[in-house]
Amino acid sequence: MIRITQLKLPVTHKEEDLVLKAAKILRISPDSIRSWRIVKKSVDARKKGEILFIYTIDIETGREKQVVEKAKSPQISLEKERFYQFPKKGTTPLSHPPVIIGSGPAGLFCGLMLSQAGFCPVILERGADVDERKQKVARFWSEGVLDENTNVQFGEGGAGTFSDGKLNTLVKDPLNRNQKVLEILTEHGADSEILYWNKPHIGTDVLSQVVKNIRTHIIELGGKVLFESQVTDVLIEADKIRGVEVNGTDTILSEAVILAIGHSARDTFSMLLKHKVPMSPKAFAVGLRIQHPQAMINESQYGADKTLEGRRLWDLLGPASYKTTWQTRENRGVYSFCMCPGGYVVNASSEQNKLAVNGMSNHDRGGKNANSALIVTVTPKDFSDPSPLGGVAYQRELEKLAYKYGQGKIPIQLYGDFKLGRESQNFGQVEPEFRGAYQFANLKEMLPDYLSNALIEGVEQFEHRIKGFSRYDGILAGVESRTSSPVRIYRDENFESQIKGLFPCGEGAGYAGGITSAAMDGIKVAEELGRRYCV
Repeated sequence: MIRITQLKLPVTHKEEDLVLKAAKILRISPDSIRSWRIVKKSVDARKKGEILFIYTIDIETGREKQVVEKAKSPQISLEKERFYQFPKKGTTPLSHPPVIIGSGPAGLFCGLMLSQAGFCPVILERGADVDERKQKVARFWSEGVLDENTNVQFGEGGAGTFSDGKLNTLVKDPLNRNQKVLEILTEHGADSEILYWNKPHIGTDVLSQVVKNIRTHIIELGGKVLFESQVTDVLIEADKIRGVEVNGTDTILSEAVILAIGHSARDTFSMLLKHKVPMSPKAFAVGLRIQHPQAMINESQYGADKTLEGRRLWDLLGPASYKTTWQTRENRGVYSFCMCPGGYVVNASSEQNKLAVNGMSNHDRGGKNANSALIVTVTPKDFSDPSPLGGVAYQRELEKLAYKYGQGKIPIQLYGDFKLGRESQNFGQVEPEFRGAYQFANLKEMLPDYLSNALIEGVEQFEHRIKGFSRYDGILAGVESRTSSPVRIYRDENFESQIKGLFPCGEGAGYAGGITSAAMDGIKVAEELGRRYCV
C-alpha cells in the first residue's frame, strides 16, 4: 500500500476532499484509488487563524510501486501492512489454569489473550462487577459511604474505569501491541476513531461498558472472572508459586500467577513483602488538581471561537487539552498529568479516613471545566520510611492530612488564596465541577513547603503558555497521590519474579503508566506464558 503523511486540510473539509487531496499528491485520478483508510489524525493549532487537521493515510491503487516512483514526494512511501501475532504455544503442560490477580487493563487484556489461546485463565478481582461498582461509587460520592474493596480504585476495569480513559502512550511498539489494544477496545464497544486519533480517549461512561464486554468475551472463551475475590495470600514452596488464597479461606492452585494488581493495592504489597517477594520503593509524583473553564483552555489552544461554514470552530475540534512541564529552582519536576477536558474532579479514596482525588471525563467531555493534576516529582529520598513501602507510607500521610483538612470532604482552595496561604471563603467565576462533597481548606498549610513552592512556581510558569492558568479563582483540590505505583516489584527479562511462576505485571507492579501501557504489558505477559506452556 501507499502511505501519505502530513496531508493537511481545513477543519471544515469533507471526506471527498481527503480523497481528492491524496490523489493530487499521488498525481493520479481519484477513480484510481481502490481503497483507503486513516492511519493517524491530529490537530495543527500552531496558527490560531488557520487550524488544520493533519492526516496519515494508507491507499491501495493496484499500482503502488509505479505510483510512488512517479510522484517522487517525501510525503509518500511504500508501506507493508503489519499485524499483531501471538506467539506459537510452548510445550510444557500446565497442571492448573493461570491465575490473574486484578481485572484492570493489564489483567483483562492478559486474560483475554490467554483465553483466546485456550488457557482458560481465572481472573480474581477484589471488587465488584462494573454495574455494582458504579452504584457503590455513586453512593460514596453522594453519601460518603466508602467500600474499601469496591470504589474508584478497585473493581472491574481498575482505576482507569473512573478516569478520562486516555489511550495515548509513549511505549515503543514494534510488534503492534498498541494497535492490538485499540482494536480490541473497538471490537468491544469503543468508538473506531480511537484507531487513528493522535490523542484518543474513551471516557468513563463508554469504558465501563467496554470492560464488561471484554469480561463477557473471556467467559465465552472458557475463562473465569470472579468478583469480590481478594487474594489474601500467595502459596509459595521452594521459591515457586503454588497458588493463592482467596478471601482468607479458599485456595486456588496454579503454577502460573499473574500479579496485575493496581497502584493502590497497598495491603497486597505488604503481603508480598512478608513473603520476601523482591521489590523496592520508586519515584512517583504528588500534588493537587486544578480546574479552569474549558472555554478558557479552548481559546488559549485554538484561538477565539468563530463560525466556519455554519459550524462552530470549538465544536469541530472538540474540547482542547494541554500538557505542561517545568523544572523548578530546587530541581524538582512539576507537570500536568491526566488532563481531563470537560471533566470533573472526583473523590478517589480507597481507605477509611484518607482522601485522594482524581480526574474523570465522559466520552463527550461535556463538562464546563477542564481539570488536570499538577504534580511534583518525589523520590525515595523524600520518604521517612526507608523500606520498600516507604512510598506507600508517604502517600498515606498526605491522604490523612487531606481527610483531616477537608473534614472528610475534598479539601479545596482558590489558587490565589493558595499563594497567599489563606483559606478561601467564596468561589470566583470558575464554577466547581466535583463528584463528591467538598469544603474550603488551606491546602498550602496541608502540604510540605517543597511541594507548595514547586506548585506555585510551576503554575506561574504555565501562565506564559496558557493565558489565565494562574488566575486567582482557579480551583485547587487535594490530594493527588495515586499518579503511579510507589513500588516496583522486580521481574527478569522473561517477566518473572525471583519467585518462579509469579509474573508482576502492569501499573501496580511498576511497569506501566496508564490504560494502554498497562494493557500492552498484560499482553506481553500473556505472550510469555503462551511461549512456555501448552494446554
